[in-house]
Amino acid sequence: MTVFLQYLRINVCLSCITIKQLQNRIRTNSFCSYREHGVEVVEIDLTQPLEPQGPFDVIVHKLSDVIVEAEHDSQSKQLLVNFQSYVSAHTRTVLLDPIPAMSQILDRFSSYRIMGKLHNSLRDWHICSPPYVEVHSASDMPFIQQNVTSQNLSFPLICKTRVAHGSLSHEMSLIFSAASLAEIHPPCVLQSFVNHGAVLHKVFVIGEKHFCVERPSLKNFPSGPCERETIFFNSQQVSKPESSCDLTALDEQMSCMPPPSSEAVAALVRELRVQLGMALFGVDVIINIHTYTLTVIDINVFPGYEGVPQFFTSLLSHIESVLDKQASVGSNETAKVKGVTSTDASGL
Repeated sequence: MTVFLQYLRINVCLSCITIKQLQNRIRTNSFCSYREHGVEVVEIDLTQPLEPQGPFDVIVHKLSDVIVEAEHDSQSKQLLVNFQSYVSAHTRTVLLDPIPAMSQILDRFSSYRIMGKLHNSLRDWHICSPPYVEVHSASDMPFIQQNVTSQNLSFPLICKTRVAHGSLSHEMSLIFSAASLAEIHPPCVLQSFVNHGAVLHKVFVIGEKHFCVERPSLKNFPSGPCERETIFFNSQQVSKPESSCDLTALDEQMSCMPPPSSEAVAALVRELRVQLGMALFGVDVIINIHTYTLTVIDINVFPGYEGVPQFFTSLLSHIESVLDKQASVGSNETAKVKGVTSTDASGL
């Protein structure tokens, strides 16, 4: 059974920046042809009752701000409760993606635990993630060096904020010695830095499809502790497509690294889709220059998809697939009620 995208309302609840990005994708993907077939993109106003704004066939959202702020802000918490109540009461509405799934990626403690299991589930593909340590609060500070050693971390270390959202989440530091660990600000994660030839591969996932885009990244650094001062940097600035600075310029001549295996990346995406229960996310991967191991260093909620061709076409394709499965399940349930086997129903 194929569900045609006729009279379909795609409702979006995104930040102003993301909405503008989506609108740009729409303009560059011949959206007029979709609109002629009844596909409409409508923005949701979370501050207003949701029922009168519906019905919603599909909701594409990035409620990262609301999810993070709900931890300490009563108004944001109420907005989130209202949204979840509506979704729970309208089970036929397709939601991209579930709030609980997004919440775990917004917390690097949670997402890094998922990443830490990849070396077992994807052992045959030689995929791993660097060792890391969680630093929950200032009370952990006296034990940091001990934890770094026991978890087999090696200098230099990258320090990242626990919350993987907002401008501060891109503010990171590269730490070269135990003495410099006193400069970190919990809650955060410390992750072993892996030399990767200053090349980052951003994997953008849209349902069954994924796209790999190459970006600049941090250059190689000597392994082991040294007296070098901590380097503070913004990861978003370092990895912009046009980025060129001292941090991305290699100090040594080295041959070009091979691109990641397409089969390995596909296996990684399949595993993460199952583990995360999500359809729209990004994965930052690098290639270890010594072992050529595919190394996962971060997971992102609803990334910008910059450099991804035909984004909106791929999104619509995924929505069509979800609606198709939903319709098939509905047909099978109806057939069971009528006493018709699923085989008979599929042949109708």
